[in-house]
Amino acid sequence: MTAQAGPQFGRRLVAVSPGSPLDGTAGAAGELWFVLGGRGRLDVAGQPGLRLGPDRGLWIPPGMKFGIYAAGPAGLRLDMVTLPAGSSEPAGGAAGPAGGRGTAPDPGPPQARDLRDCAVERTGDRRFRVLFGPGRGCAVATQFVGEIPAGRAPEHSHPYDELVLILGGAGVLHAGGTDRPLSAGASAHLPPGMPHCLENTGSVTMRVLGVFHPADSPAAKTAAGAVAEGRQCESST
Repeated sequence: MTAQAGPQFGRRLVAVSPGSPLDGTAGAAGELWFVLGGRGRLDVAGQPGLRLGPDRGLWIPPGMKFGIYAAGPAGLRLDMVTLPAGSSEPAGGAAGPAGGRGTAPDPGPPQARDLRDCAVERTGDRRFRVLFGPGRGCAVATQFVGEIPAGRAPEHSHPYDELVLILGGAGVLHAGGTDRPLSAGASAHLPPGMPHCLENTGSVTMRVLGVFHPADSPAAKTAAGAVAEGRQCESST
């Protein structure tokens, strides 16, 4: 399954079987990955195997050649998001002069971060954890996992381009005047400025994986109908 959000900003869901490694090269602006299930390792030139396991996020620098190997009979499942061309990390991952957006590739190694090690942040009754973002290893995009309790938040929009993947739970995406049922494995693209909200219609917490570009906080939003006034408030997805 793929979801496209613009030139070369897209998501692909990849399954790696035991005994059938996946070799590839990261996009020209780098990639943000998230391990959905299974275990294995990531090999890159000049670096020993990097452990891959559930709920682990990874930043893959621009143009890096890699090999992914699955361990165990269940194989390995990953979400891979390619960032748009022209949005490469500044050298060393430091923020660039234009709001943290630079043009020079990051020559550093891939980075990995486990969700359990990321601080819980809150906006209203919703919780989220940021794996990568400004000051957290990736200056040009943000990767986070959010938790949505039962119920519906007010409609709002974001200033960034966002790709959303449902990790667990069920609900409805209200966006662009349409209602779309969602369940685990469903993905969606939310363009900048599109009024939307995710409603959790189930009895368990909905978990969502989000990646947005350019980088910002998952809490940054504008209430529907308030764009002209420039009023900002907080939410998550």
